[in-house]
Amino acid sequence: MITGVHTMFYSSNASELRAFIRDKLGFSCTDVGDGWLIFDLPPTEMGCHPADARDGATSGTRDISFICDDIHQTVAQLKGRGVEFTDDVRDQGWGLVTHFKMPGNFTVQLYQPAYTKNQKP
Repeated sequence: MITGVHTMFYSSNASELRAFIRDKLGFSCTDVGDGWLIFDLPPTEMGCHPADARDGATSGTRDISFICDDIHQTVAQLKGRGVEFTDDVRDQGWGLVTHFKMPGNFTVQLYQPAYTKNQKP
């Protein structure tokens, strides 16, 4: 039985990216040896979206987004830690969205969902 999901970033600056996730994003982690950090994640969810090349999402594309409860407060906290955002917060209908840079040439999404998750039936 599947018990979780393991996500990965492949980076030319892996050490810097690990420090960013630990220090700026505040994720706790386990050092499994030689500075190789495995991060503990908050609750997760998974979406399956249609591929639309016009939006830059061709079939086979993977994406990782960070979720928050209050996007404006989270953006202010992260900016205070030196995180660089690439755009302003926008309302996409399904949530409030912005993007920030991470070491290794990553730009990732931060969003505050506008939907309520259903409980298991």
